[in-house]
Amino acid sequence: MSIAATTAREVTAQLATGKSKDRTVGSLVFLCALWFSLFFGVMVLVALIASTAIKGAPRFDAELLTNYTSIVRPETAGFRAGILGSLWLMLFTAIMAVPLGIAAAVYLEEFADPNKPWNRLIEVNLQNLAAVPSIVYGLLAVAVMALLGFDDAGIVLGGALALALLILPVIIITTREAVRAVPREIRDGSLALGATVWQTTWRQTLPSAVPGIATGTILGLSRAIGEAAPLVVVGLAGSVLFDPEGMMSKVTALPMQIYSLTSQSREELREAASAAIIVLLVMILGLNALAIYIRNKFQRSW
Repeated sequence: MSIAATTAREVTAQLATGKSKDRTVGSLVFLCALWFSLFFGVMVLVALIASTAIKGAPRFDAELLTNYTSIVRPETAGFRAGILGSLWLMLFTAIMAVPLGIAAAVYLEEFADPNKPWNRLIEVNLQNLAAVPSIVYGLLAVAVMALLGFDDAGIVLGGALALALLILPVIIITTREAVRAVPREIRDGSLALGATVWQTTWRQTLPSAVPGIATGTILGLSRAIGEAAPLVVVGLAGSVLFDPEGMMSKVTALPMQIYSLTSQSREELREAASAAIIVLLVMILGLNALAIYIRNKFQRSW
């Protein structure tokens, strides 16, 4: 009996830790295929980045960041308008999407009744919206801008609206996960001391969930900064040669300028586009690194 119990405990431990020593042919084949797929995907990505960096290496200079795009002088073409336009779009995208996304997530997680039919409908739609192609959000932004009375959606407000609609479901879902990860005991302790549900949410739950909320928000913005499809639908031009000056100003974005120059036949413009791709990758990786730093710096173990 003791031998059987010991064997059962060993089997249970192996299954729980994933360290079972039973190596069948099928499991080994699957493991090799898994590692090969991972290695192949990483190597293709590294090769593409290296090829792009080598092609754009002659244009890694200050003029790439300070000059405007020029077809007349392609050897000195820069992406000042696109970089500043992307920063303006990210600023107004964050202003529109972050407060609304966090508020919606807190309401759904802390105050909404999950048994109500409209709340269940919102839950289903949120899961579906996270998988909608990004170009659909561009069409939705054009429709909203038309309803607001704007004949031209290719301005800072139109582009920011499209990107805000794009990342809003991501912010809501990640914020809900961060709020849900806060232990129930913190809420119960606050309520037991006489605090209201709103006071508990504002002073206990949200501060405890800040690392997860910040991480999800930054990752959503890093996705938005590299999107071109919704901006194409909105009507952002790739040939803007001035800095944006406000929400109603015409604007371009770095992905739009890259898309515009990669279709050019002149080799100098293609080199500039390759260099701009590396700049865009650095911006995206910088935002991802910031999200990782915030998560590691401020995460709590309960």
